[in-house]
Amino acid sequence: MYDAVVIGSGFGGLAAGLRLVEDNKKVLLCESLKYPGGCASTFEKKNLNFESGATLFSGFGEGQLFEKWRVAHQLPITFSLLSPTILFRLPEHNISIFPNREKTIQGFCNIPNAPTSQIRAFFAYQKQIADILWPVFDDPYRLPPFSLNGLWWHICRSWKYLRLLPLINTPLINILKKFDLHNFSPFVQYCNALCQITIQTDIQHAEAPFALCTMDYMFRGTGHIQGGVGNLAQAMVQRIEDLGGDIRMPGRVKAIKRQQQHWSVQIRNESIATKSIIANILPSGLERLLNTPLPKPEHQLQKRVEEGWGAVLLYLIIKDDPSLPSKALHIQCIGDPRLPLLEGNHIFCSLGASGENLDPNLRTATVSTHIAMPKYQNHNDIPQLISAIQSAMKTLIQQQIPEIYPHILEYLPASPRTFARFTSRAQGCVGGIPRRKGWKNYQGLWPKPTHPNLWLVGDSVFPGQSTLSTAIGGYRTASAVIKALS
Repeated sequence: MYDAVVIGSGFGGLAAGLRLVEDNKKVLLCESLKYPGGCASTFEKKNLNFESGATLFSGFGEGQLFEKWRVAHQLPITFSLLSPTILFRLPEHNISIFPNREKTIQGFCNIPNAPTSQIRAFFAYQKQIADILWPVFDDPYRLPPFSLNGLWWHICRSWKYLRLLPLINTPLINILKKFDLHNFSPFVQYCNALCQITIQTDIQHAEAPFALCTMDYMFRGTGHIQGGVGNLAQAMVQRIEDLGGDIRMPGRVKAIKRQQQHWSVQIRNESIATKSIIANILPSGLERLLNTPLPKPEHQLQKRVEEGWGAVLLYLIIKDDPSLPSKALHIQCIGDPRLPLLEGNHIFCSLGASGENLDPNLRTATVSTHIAMPKYQNHNDIPQLISAIQSAMKTLIQQQIPEIYPHILEYLPASPRTFARFTSRAQGCVGGIPRRKGWKNYQGLWPKPTHPNLWLVGDSVFPGQSTLSTAIGGYRTASAVIKALS
């Protein structure tokens, strides 16, 4: 009998599996695809590697979780910071976002007629909030379930949290108004775009503590993994196996069933007994495996997921050229700032580095945009809708990414349905739950099972969102499982 079966190899599941085998638990990791990583995976098509989603990767700053694991387990991956981290492009302005905070601030101050004193005052305030929240994620034991050291750490700095109270249930736009920046369009659009790709909403609705914290994303160990994020996922799978874990990949779980004091996991024609389950899937996926309605909290969680976003993508095959930078490149573009940042009016493009594919003359890029899942699911002509969005994406690439556009050899289109197939993500939902203002964002601070010894992890479970957050969530859930097993 296993101590734990981990269903799904997204970074929540990978982190949970690695944490469990570090504690000498008997673990089985099951993944329905032949490669790991979930929504942050690297897949192969036409003998080329593509990132499933256009993405940066975080967690390799000093003291952060992935960096700790890279060193402790000697993971064979190469991570590099990018400078600039993102090229942010509007019709009238191009702004480079650097890992150096001051350099980024200066870029905004250099815009003609920029309110420089307000910009600097805002960033000073934003840094104060980020400096309160980011260290919480440097050690998983600073999130529930706390270790004694983690609890004492919070007690010693509890006075700092008083600064957060006025921000709760407050949208980010109110903070921009406080600093008289709500009419400075380039900065407003940057905040909008950054919120859209991190906490999945705009500044009119973004919960201020989450938004101000995520604005530090570019300054804290965010960059590029050589060969694709799938290399890290694969390295973690190998390390789990090295430490005694069993891997089934592909190994689609068909059903799970409670059997007195343990669980039965059905994989093909085999029934596997386990004391506990950690499921790196959406609540709807858990409902399917259990073949029974979800408890009310998980049902509400699934509803919030379905009110979020899907991804429409273009996977690009690009002929390498001396005019292109040899390093990876991440470009974020807005077409018309007056329109919502979705459906091709806002794109994020991730170009891989030279030499990362088997054919040294070719490179790949992933370009993504959001679509509201209710609109996608209820539209009466989905193929026409997706085609129109991808046409808008191509136009924006031509207009705002001229260094890449002439070298594109082929567009491989993908809808939320395609994304679901490449990532095993139910319905093709992306990005976790939109962090719209409200106290509901702070539910789930303490991991708890949905059923006896059955736990959910992933970007729909607190803290959610980025690969770093999902990994921290998986780690702390595994810690709760270890405590329950003992």
